[in-house]
Amino acid sequence: MAEAEETGAKYAKVAVSDVTYWVDRPYDYRVPDSMTAAVQPGVRVTVPFSRGNRKAEGIVLAVSARSGYDAPKSILSVLDDAPVLTAAQLELALWMRERFFCTVYEAVKAILPAGLWFQSDGRRRASDQRTECVRLAVPPEDALALAERKARTAKQQSSVLRLLSAVGEGAVADVRAMTGAGRRSVTALVDAGLLELFYRERFRRPDYRRGAAASALPVLSEEQSAVFQGLSALQEQGETSGALLFGVTGSGKTAVYIHLIARTLQAGQTAILLVPEIALTPQMLEVFSSYFGEQIAVLHSSLSVAERYDEWKRVKNGSARLVIGTRSAIFAPVEQLGLVIVDEEQEDSYKSGNAPRYHAKDVAAYRCAKSRALLLLGSATPDISSRYFADTGRYAYFTMRTRYNRRSLPEVRIVDMKRELRAGNGSSISGFLREELETNLRRGEQSILFLNRRGSAKLAACVDCGYTFKCPNCSVNLTLHAAAGRLLCHACGYARTVAARCPDCGGTVRYTGDGTEKVEEQLAALFPDTPVLRVDTDTVAAAGGHDALFARFREEKLPIMIGTQMVTKGLNFENVTLVGVLSADQSLYAGSYRASERTFSLITQVIGRGGRAERPGRAVIQTFTPENQVIQCAAKQDYEAFYRSELELRRVQKCPPFTQIIALTAIGGDEYQVLRCCAEAKELLQHAIRDKMGADVLGPAPYPIVKLLGRFRYRLMLRCSPDREIRAALAKLLIYCNTNKAYRGVSVFAEMDPLE
Repeated sequence: MAEAEETGAKYAKVAVSDVTYWVDRPYDYRVPDSMTAAVQPGVRVTVPFSRGNRKAEGIVLAVSARSGYDAPKSILSVLDDAPVLTAAQLELALWMRERFFCTVYEAVKAILPAGLWFQSDGRRRASDQRTECVRLAVPPEDALALAERKARTAKQQSSVLRLLSAVGEGAVADVRAMTGAGRRSVTALVDAGLLELFYRERFRRPDYRRGAAASALPVLSEEQSAVFQGLSALQEQGETSGALLFGVTGSGKTAVYIHLIARTLQAGQTAILLVPEIALTPQMLEVFSSYFGEQIAVLHSSLSVAERYDEWKRVKNGSARLVIGTRSAIFAPVEQLGLVIVDEEQEDSYKSGNAPRYHAKDVAAYRCAKSRALLLLGSATPDISSRYFADTGRYAYFTMRTRYNRRSLPEVRIVDMKRELRAGNGSSISGFLREELETNLRRGEQSILFLNRRGSAKLAACVDCGYTFKCPNCSVNLTLHAAAGRLLCHACGYARTVAARCPDCGGTVRYTGDGTEKVEEQLAALFPDTPVLRVDTDTVAAAGGHDALFARFREEKLPIMIGTQMVTKGLNFENVTLVGVLSADQSLYAGSYRASERTFSLITQVIGRGGRAERPGRAVIQTFTPENQVIQCAAKQDYEAFYRSELELRRVQKCPPFTQIIALTAIGGDEYQVLRCCAEAKELLQHAIRDKMGADVLGPAPYPIVKLLGRFRYRLMLRCSPDREIRAALAKLLIYCNTNKAYRGVSVFAEMDPLE
């Protein structure tokens, strides 16, 4: 293959969209002379691709005077007026490809906002909004003199000149509204050279409370102040650093964040604050906007395409220096990054389930390393690996073990639900919890009940023959939603009407396994005149968002809120004094090595929603296994005891943090073919790691939901300490499995540290 080098010619290395992982690489294209100035690294272009020369989009990675090919094709067009990705962001995309086994363009699409992408008609999904403005083209004193002379002959022009001589400039619509002038009057002044028109970009902002910045930062307690000083010292070093902040629920981690962000902004740097749930964003914004005002940009998936695009532009042009959002906010195009905070860092929502399958903490660590910034992980229940890294010196470790103003943690009572069944109580509300709810109702205090299952019943089965109603597309039972009169699949959305009789034998159908909808009915029966607010996927969609429901709960002081995982973390309701965990065992035996950690975190976090103001809090944990160590540690709010126990179990199991897990997943419509692919992949993988001490391959094993949308899912688990050789071997294995004709119809992908 000859090397092309023409005098004065330029060649671009382009990452092409819509290519598979196994053919993803930089492709050389000739830059036409007419595009020489426009084609730069970070600019998107259209190129002819493949043998059929189909038109494809691409991103320019580099430009040089040489090509490794003898006759490269030419770029067809340039899509951007200026680079949409900086050199640092291009480097990030290439790192993501190597780290997360994705294509470069999949990484690019994660980095850029949806509003920058193009529709089928060639237009961007979000267009720029501009406001027509007008300003004086002559000195103000001359404009005022002209206004006097025009007072009788052209009153509207006179009014416009008087106004602008005072304010200088303004939107045309505002000037006309304030003076009563018509469009012709403004146009006449422009034509006369007295005014000039210009356009100012108008940003579509998400609707959140944006008041004037507070005059003073929140006062820190002695414990908070010590943590802030320690974190500030890390920042002053000017080197890459990481820290873990363990603070019990209600200890005031947010106040520390505010002081640290203020210090970062004062130093001329920028900051990113990540939160795990969209539900937490409005409350966070209300707090942070009172201190940082218009310096904040918001980035999360609930914004409209146009709002997200405009917030991204505000960050890119430097007018917003603090970014708050969910995991995708880690890609915000900030310059001079000085601080990244990952709040509730243990949460699974920081991991993307679709390509690129990145973890926001990994990307945050990469960006902090490149910018010499501080990475701060905060939680009341830190991820076991993060806590271990603090023990081993990878992270600095800071603690806040008391609540702000020395308020006490909630008093916790464990209720054995086996005794409730023996006593004839088959509902989700134990006798003790009912009494506690009655007490709160008498006092005018609020209660939160947590059950991480929506609907009325999780299982519909025939009592005579045992027939169960299952989804025809997925290997899951259908869930009853009584209000809608439907049986739904929570995996794919399949729905059918409720059956009165078994379709096999005509027997009686019984529904078991209460969800939030059923608990709402039980509460209505126990407390007929008491308003109950239900917060789950169904009610959030109907209400138009989490913030609307949480605002109702706070402002109307509704007595009881029953909810799924949405109500467990980050919420601060001063009048909530009682928390009930209705089914503490639900996630405990999920079959994942992280099941105990998730259960402990959920229970601890939701208990922490109670007693956050003057009144003390109480909590009730309902369980069928009251002696379980995870339940006991959560009831005592004893993270250290749980951590020590869980760490030893992880050591024996050879699970993170002592190794890393890489999952190799095969998906296809033919279950036998999927298993054959996994079997050969395991054999090849074992051969590739034969010289790696401590590395092993487990599986193939089915996913918790093995069949989804008619496709079967199996995977291998590689336990190892990944290095370049292992990553290269995995990349080759992915290419082999996806291009082998024997496994046609089977797709295979790799994933770092899978959640399931």
